[in-house]
Amino acid sequence: MYYIPCNAGQLAIIIDDIGYRHTDEDALSLPAGITLSVLPHTPLGHKLAEQAHLKGHEIMVHLPMQALNGKTMGPGGLNNKMDEADFKQTVVDAINSVPYAKGSNNHMGSLLTQLDKPMSWLMQVLRSENFYFIDSVTTKYSRAEKEATTFNVPTLRRQVFLDNQLSEPKLERQLAEAITLAKQDGQAILIAHPYPETITFLKRQLKQQLHQQGVELVKASELLSFQFAKEQTNKAQNKEQL
Repeated sequence: MYYIPCNAGQLAIIIDDIGYRHTDEDALSLPAGITLSVLPHTPLGHKLAEQAHLKGHEIMVHLPMQALNGKTMGPGGLNNKMDEADFKQTVVDAINSVPYAKGSNNHMGSLLTQLDKPMSWLMQVLRSENFYFIDSVTTKYSRAEKEATTFNVPTLRRQVFLDNQLSEPKLERQLAEAITLAKQDGQAILIAHPYPETITFLKRQLKQQLHQQGVELVKASELLSFQFAKEQTNKAQNKEQL
């Protein structure tokens, strides 16, 4: 057992895009604190979600959303041409296709997350399913967090992408940035993908880097209680200053 200081930062690592490739199964060999986000209606998604749950991983639904570049979304894609009923049913179907899911984040979505109405429909469904939402922040103009707050959906946002570039120095730099943010702010969210290079890197680096730096690996939902406590403290401090 490793000692974690009481003031340690917390880091959630989410592996996106699970469900299409047999190599995605390698993500299940990562520590149980890793959260896996599974694409809906994929050939391997249901099976891998079940296996990951048995290994102790937290499961999310990786909801495909319309991008500015028009990139193909795959099954369960959400776009700005849908009416409310079709949109909401698509979200429900996506959730039902991924067993044991507790939350969701967006796959792409640089266009759709900028739009208030689709984001409000999304949050209404997530509220009814008792899901949390993590904004992958594929655009700085995202409205997801605003609408999540409106509909009382627990929400957080990604701070760092690990593997936009797969060279060892780039991976090391991104992990170091996430660790620094976790220590400075108390928590951070790092999103990665099930590339062989990423899985190999995380297996080698996680235990050594996190414990040396006094950072705790936690499941995505565990950050929600930290965020709530932080907000309550801020409210109390603001009240005292009035």
